[in-house]
Amino acid sequence: MTRKLQSDRKGVARGKARSAVIFLHGYGADGADLLGLADPLAPHLPDTAFFAPNAPERCSGNPFGFQWFPIPWLDGSSEAAAVAGMLAASDDLNAFIDATLSAEGLEPAALALVGFSQGTMMSLQVAPRRPAPVAAIVGFSGRLLNPKALAREAVSKPPVFLIHGDADEMVPVASLSEAADALTEAGFETYAHVSKGIGHGIAPDGLSLALSFLREKLPG
Repeated sequence: MTRKLQSDRKGVARGKARSAVIFLHGYGADGADLLGLADPLAPHLPDTAFFAPNAPERCSGNPFGFQWFPIPWLDGSSEAAAVAGMLAASDDLNAFIDATLSAEGLEPAALALVGFSQGTMMSLQVAPRRPAPVAAIVGFSGRLLNPKALAREAVSKPPVFLIHGDADEMVPVASLSEAADALTEAGFETYAHVSKGIGHGIAPDGLSLALSFLREKLPG
């Protein structure tokens, strides 16, 4: 049984959307942490509805936030618990995506996933394993889980833009090249950008490039 993810909505009025963006937050944060990005993006994506669900579990490392799955080196959980949590959260996210597309009357090709940190991990885990490709994936400051399995398990191959700060103290910038290499080898249209002097966050240059990518890939 999947858990229902809770999300606020911003952007174009209901029934008017020609595209949708789902933001996926990082470990210990919540949907509101990223939904604010809709404010600078919406004027440039006027036909888009924006969502940012809370992850399905309260974060063991931060009880005021949420997690998609536990992280052993941060919270002392086991690798088995991390894998089980990721698989359960993948089911939850797939159900949220399906419900969102249905409610907005959109096809998968009108949807982009924009992740940050653990949200990037979820985007890269879920979207390639869905039966129909989404319009795009943007991943900030994250990594690809189990890159060796990607080529074997990918069902659809949406275009991907990876963005990372070269001063990231939480997720090393080397994670970008590891993910980009695996995606490219698996046949994904892949782009990457390194923000100079930026830590574990989203810099203006990265957000501007992400917007250009979304404008290119989303309908409307």
